[in-house]
Amino acid sequence: MAGDPEKPPTPPPTTEYHLAQSVSNIRNEIPLILDRETSQYSNWVELFEIHCHACSVLDHIDPSTPRPAISDVLWKRLDSIVKKWIYGTISTDLLQTVLYCGATALETWNRIKVIFQDNKNTHAVYLENQFNALHLSNFTDISTYCQQLKSLKDQLANVDQIVSEQKLVLRMVSGLVNTDFDTMASMIQQMDPLASFKTAISRLLLEEARRAQEPCVPAQAFVAHADNTHSPTPSASPSQQSCGGGGGGGGRSGGCG
Repeated sequence: MAGDPEKPPTPPPTTEYHLAQSVSNIRNEIPLILDRETSQYSNWVELFEIHCHACSVLDHIDPSTPRPAISDVLWKRLDSIVKKWIYGTISTDLLQTVLYCGATALETWNRIKVIFQDNKNTHAVYLENQFNALHLSNFTDISTYCQQLKSLKDQLANVDQIVSEQKLVLRMVSGLVNTDFDTMASMIQQMDPLASFKTAISRLLLEEARRAQEPCVPAQAFVAHADNTHSPTPSASPSQQSCGGGGGGGGRSGGCG
């Protein structure tokens, strides 16, 4: 009687799987590219932390977050994934600065933090000057002007210079002086309590839309109006003017004969 057939070899342990491994393109999750010029550090940090929290890997950039109960092998694999996310959302120049062989995700994260928090006072003065010099005349529309205000506010926050909501609205109003939105700016400034930045933007965009819908008067109309102001009887017809005004015979024709 033949012996029992040989048992098949025991398969190796199933490879551990983690949610973070399903992210194929980090740019779909974090659409910002961090660089030294735009300095959207706080926005980038916010988006990155939200993504890491959603994928349960926040402990790789935040030491205060408890480390999950997973194997060291999986933890190291996840740390490499988080580093790839960092490298994939920063500029080439910044990548060359923070890229170190064998560094953990936290070490890389902290290097970036130091870069954007170095020389805070000098950078704060530069940003403050830009913020205070903004004027609508330098932008194509209200939306672009307000976006730049918000961007500089965020950059100032990166260097611990917090711009209050009230200051942001008043700065917006100041940049509208001597423009078509002068009257609307005065109305916003006189509101008590002062409107929020979001509300002020909404009012300005509505005013901009209203102005865009106003009918345009052709240039020829302005020329005709200017010519009529120099004629002796603007309301008279050409035939009446050539006849000396017609003396009130409004319905008559052929008075020159």
